[in-house]
Amino acid sequence: MKYTIASLMVLATVSLAAIQSNAPAGKLEIATLSTDAALVTGGDVLVKVAAPAGVSPQAIKVMVGSRDVSGGFRQMNDHAIEGLVTGLTNGKNTITASGPKGLQGSLEVTNYPITGPVISGPWEQPFICQTDMFVLPDGSKLGAPLDANCSARTVVQYVYLPTGAPADARSPFKPLPSTANLPADVAKTTTTSGTTVNFIVRIETGTMNRGIYQNAILFDPTVDQPPTPFTTPKGWNHRLVAFHGSGCPSGWNIQGGALGVPILDRARLAEGYAIFENTLNHPTNSCNAFLAGETTMMGKEHFIETFGVPTYTLTTGGSGGAYTSLQVADAFPGLFDGVDIRATFPDAFAIANSGLDAHLITHFLENTSAKNWSETQVKAISGYHGLKALIDAANQAQRTDPVPNREDIEGYQSARWNAVVPEKLRYNPGSNPKGARPTVFDVARNIYGVNPTTGAALRPWDNTGVQYGLNALNAGIITTDQFLYLNEVIGGIDQDSNYTTTRAVGDANAIKRMYQAGLNLGANGGLKSIPILDNATSNEAGGYHYGWFHFALRERVRQANGGSSDNMVMWRAISGDVGPKLLEKWIVAYKADASNDPQRVKVLRAKPKEAVDGCYDKSTPPQFIPDALPFSSQPVSKCSELYPVYSNPRHEAGGPLAANVIKCQLKPIDASDYKVTFTPADMTRLKKIFASGVCDWSKPGVNQVPVVTWASFGPSPKNLVFSLNGPTSSTR
Repeated sequence: MKYTIASLMVLATVSLAAIQSNAPAGKLEIATLSTDAALVTGGDVLVKVAAPAGVSPQAIKVMVGSRDVSGGFRQMNDHAIEGLVTGLTNGKNTITASGPKGLQGSLEVTNYPITGPVISGPWEQPFICQTDMFVLPDGSKLGAPLDANCSARTVVQYVYLPTGAPADARSPFKPLPSTANLPADVAKTTTTSGTTVNFIVRIETGTMNRGIYQNAILFDPTVDQPPTPFTTPKGWNHRLVAFHGSGCPSGWNIQGGALGVPILDRARLAEGYAIFENTLNHPTNSCNAFLAGETTMMGKEHFIETFGVPTYTLTTGGSGGAYTSLQVADAFPGLFDGVDIRATFPDAFAIANSGLDAHLITHFLENTSAKNWSETQVKAISGYHGLKALIDAANQAQRTDPVPNREDIEGYQSARWNAVVPEKLRYNPGSNPKGARPTVFDVARNIYGVNPTTGAALRPWDNTGVQYGLNALNAGIITTDQFLYLNEVIGGIDQDSNYTTTRAVGDANAIKRMYQAGLNLGANGGLKSIPILDNATSNEAGGYHYGWFHFALRERVRQANGGSSDNMVMWRAISGDVGPKLLEKWIVAYKADASNDPQRVKVLRAKPKEAVDGCYDKSTPPQFIPDALPFSSQPVSKCSELYPVYSNPRHEAGGPLAANVIKCQLKPIDASDYKVTFTPADMTRLKKIFASGVCDWSKPGVNQVPVVTWASFGPSPKNLVFSLNGPTSSTR
């Protein structure tokens, strides 16, 4: 079962109109406001009880089992009461409500430990705790873990911005020496709500889901009441931001000793935003976007149960933080109301996929018979700007390679590990074949499944039927003999990323679950109905942050919306704070729409007129140029002249720009598909190379299914897709 927009009323982003609606005549309605009733964590949950018109909410009694919790509820309007229900036991709990004239209502909630897991499947093992490395705002450390689950104490500290702190200061905040008396140099700030308060920030640090979390909010301990969902700090503008980090290589088997982005964002906090994040939302610590989604779910729940329901929640990040933002927003609709990204990738697999293709090409070029290929020919088959860009892309295959110290092309670093993981725990095919495997596949083994013989995650990567260099052949840049030779010897990789003479065959069921979990971004879940701002920074000459990834994202959004990407704005070159301000304007406008129209309709109706694709020129100051942003390395428009964008090997093999076909469907070879003429001998050779057929890019990929929103991989049975430990347990 998939979530609908209507069913998301039980999530933390439930609309104000829904909160204020009264129950149907003859019954009391109970709903959770901080998270889904089936996915509660930490033993508490924010609950609303709505009564029919004419019934006083003050007369409602609320119970959890045989325990009366009515004293924790307060009247919110003429028809509803809300309360933070605490003391839930792990497992199922029944909340009941009763009122005058025999009115009754009940709701079953399922509570999970704050250590998790809830929906991400069995814990990653081994797992290295790092609470003793985590630095608190006052410079002290969080301390040694309290248990094997990497739990730590919860710490609340305060910092303040001193008057006269330079705008460009790296660490402008100071620890607040006392919560009773304020220093004379406390600065003030005026929020987006027009409220002027002392610039004092409350930072809470603790652990959940085995990660280290922090949240930060303007809070003056000398005037603000202790936080509850009903006594919000004066300085909070009721907007919430989730920060995500960056990276991916080495993001396995660790808790993380630091967040990906410092929590004390001066600009956001000054405006009144609250911020939350977790070490497991930093791909350098954990390169598993599904686990990041579960962690975000738990983090937002905890924030709401501490401070109340935000008006909206924004997610932001660059590079690995960009794809984490996108994947969480898509797979878990309702957690985020808008996406602000830069240095964008659709997902981590897109990097690995193109990296493996590029790696095979660089391996091919080392072949003696390929050394006479020209640079123009190499660029044509790879699609990249040049040889450096190709090599930089190829080196990203290292995130799929668990074998240490592999000698390969310059700059290649196989088996990337964080130094805190002991050598004795690490995989080595010779000395430790049962060790932990440092790859993007093994970190998400709960989704892909496991090979029972080797213990390695099943791999989705596939290049069967891919005609490398097809576009170059049809353009006359390479000869038929070069095309045939390239595809004869290109080969594939095995589960240890060793080269093989045969093409790689991805596991079909692992591929299906990858789509279902959103590890390959479908953009057909939550992203269909929220604004997306892509500040499309890229570096075409090298560094692997290439422009085509941005265009692949836009193409996936278009595919998910019948050819429209109207809820996404893509800009070439960074925009400073212009982009974020535009996105905020857009979100505020659509969230204020109280109509019963579908959310996507509201989003498109509220879209500001200046929210159009385009680029910034290179003048001082830069000027914006509206432009459709065609995918081209040629100057077909002003923006493509200023910011040409190059391609990738799979696209140059005829694959879709969206780069979302993991394993292609095959078709028989047809001479009419080529713009060159093969001799009979060449055709015989071609049919031998592709004995099973070639990719039919006009069709969806094998097992290319939509994302299953709010999916589970255990232990939660709700929307259970697959489980390594349970009734659906299977290696295939």
